[in-house]
Amino acid sequence: MTFLERSHLDIIRAVDLHGSMTAAANALHLTQSALSHSMRKLEDRVGVKLWHREGRSLRLTSAGNYLLTTANRLIPQFVHAEEQLAQFARGERGTLRIGMECHPCYQWLQKIVTPYLRAWPLVDFEVKQKFQFGGIGALFAYEIDLLVTPDPLRKKSLHFEPVFDYEQVLVVSSEHPLGEKDNVIPQQLGEEVLFTYPVSQDRLDIYTYFLAPAGMTVRKQKVVESTDIMLQMVACGRGVAALPRWLVEEFSEKYPVRAVRLGASGVQKQIFLGVRRTDLEVDYLNAFMELARNYSEHS
Repeated sequence: MTFLERSHLDIIRAVDLHGSMTAAANALHLTQSALSHSMRKLEDRVGVKLWHREGRSLRLTSAGNYLLTTANRLIPQFVHAEEQLAQFARGERGTLRIGMECHPCYQWLQKIVTPYLRAWPLVDFEVKQKFQFGGIGALFAYEIDLLVTPDPLRKKSLHFEPVFDYEQVLVVSSEHPLGEKDNVIPQQLGEEVLFTYPVSQDRLDIYTYFLAPAGMTVRKQKVVESTDIMLQMVACGRGVAALPRWLVEEFSEKYPVRAVRLGASGVQKQIFLGVRRTDLEVDYLNAFMELARNYSEHS
């Protein structure tokens, strides 16, 4: 017999988010008595308490925590399905929400977006950079439909496909002494100021694959969100950066900077597109992946 309804999941999420039955009821446009009655009825049906009531505050029981975890997983899927159905009803194909875990890849993405939008005029298109649960979590939580990342995480329910290879290089001013070298060693960066994107240090390749294995770090790290500003700072001799070689070459006519190999063998990387396996048959999503593959093969 069915006794768990979507409304129960909405309620337990709202109480967790807003902190009380009263606030949750307001957010869900219900009366507090209706909300409380619905949850008491569920507790009676399943024979287990979902909250411990401590004065005016509520504390989830183990069963309540389980239901909240389930709600956080399922409700985004309901919302996504409803949005898709509404778009179909309006004659649209759907929405392609792309998540970016690769700051420099915005330059690459810009070259693919225009032909894609022209080919699929009935598909809504969004690009997201900040996620509640990180890039992989955003795929699982249906926050995004496709993830652009240099760091795939192999999961049975996800599919990751490499779309292009690149080399991560050190970027220095054309007047920097290191600009005359074919490659650098970690010890040569000990007194440098390093400009990076706003991501955690364990996600920065120059630390993971170059500095950390040698037990080295830089004198100072400064976060810069804009690639243009970062390259201007480097060009003016304020510090160095680590970027894909293709991006440095693209900007080399605009800014007097040079690319230097990190170590004798360099730091080789790939960019992957990740999707949920259940979405592999979605035509407009497949079309974007095909466009990305073809662009990378001919660039």
